[in-house]
Amino acid sequence: MAIMSDKWIRSQAQENGMIEPFVEGQVRKGNISYGLSSYGYDARVAPEFKIFTNVDSAVVDPKDFSSASFVDRETDVCIIPPNSFALARTVEYFRVPEDVLVICLGKSTYARCGIIVNVTPLEPGWEGHVTLEFSNTTPLPAKIYAGEGACQFLFLQGNEPCEVSYKMRAGKYQGQRGVTLPKL
Repeated sequence: MAIMSDKWIRSQAQENGMIEPFVEGQVRKGNISYGLSSYGYDARVAPEFKIFTNVDSAVVDPKDFSSASFVDRETDVCIIPPNSFALARTVEYFRVPEDVLVICLGKSTYARCGIIVNVTPLEPGWEGHVTLEFSNTTPLPAKIYAGEGACQFLFLQGNEPCEVSYKMRAGKYQGQRGVTLPKL
């Protein structure tokens, strides 16, 4: 399994629509960086947020998750309460090739502020907007900036295509658009 370079990422984005919209190089000036990097792609967060709230003292249950546990906001700056989290999505829509697994890591700018970005791997054949979880591990409110970098995607190419891709098994998050809550 090899990590794929900027040349490969650019080619897949331009020729096969792997990342749309695609930003050719790193955009930094006054922003948390985003766009193509040496061995990855830094995706942006869209201005749609679901901020966790416990107004109704609900129990978080991944098998029966209540959308009432969130407050929806469309904004350029999301404020996450202390020791809480928010869901968002990438600006970019991803189409993962059948022989590639994509791993995501949070941006160091956020990590150094106690804000953790979590994303599960993008499996071979998966496509959609990526739902992002921003966890505020601090005792203070934290800001997330829409339209700027949130995380870096690393593309790992397998030695051959897998036997059964996410698309083939009709995975429950296939083709998701917008911020997507847990499904069973």
